[in-house]
Amino acid sequence: MHKWIMFVVFSAAALLSVYLLTFGLPEKPKDETAGLPEGMQLLKVEASNDFVFDQQEYHVKAGQPVRLILKNKSGIHGLEIKDFNIDLQGETLTQDVTFDKPGTYEIHCSVMCGVGHADMKSVLIVE
Repeated sequence: MHKWIMFVVFSAAALLSVYLLTFGLPEKPKDETAGLPEGMQLLKVEASNDFVFDQQEYHVKAGQPVRLILKNKSGIHGLEIKDFNIDLQGETLTQDVTFDKPGTYEIHCSVMCGVGHADMKSVLIVE
């Protein structure tokens, strides 16, 4: 009986080794704030084919520089904040900006992405 247990354990270890050699170890999460200039805030917005942004509200401080990044988790989307003339889409998915006017601003998808496109909205709150 011990021989069968050892055989199963050895087989599982061999399969795991082959998997790791083929696909490698999973990557460690990258610290995206590491390369930011001092005092700059990172605002990362993820868009998906569920026709939503990953948060209903995003908060930034007025007068503080912000690196705004759009990540398309699934599908192709855009991010537009009309009051600040921001439109991230295509090749431009990152923009450095300073939101100088406190208030609440609408964020919406600027790329026709499907049937839920018109409802793909969020809010930026500049405090």
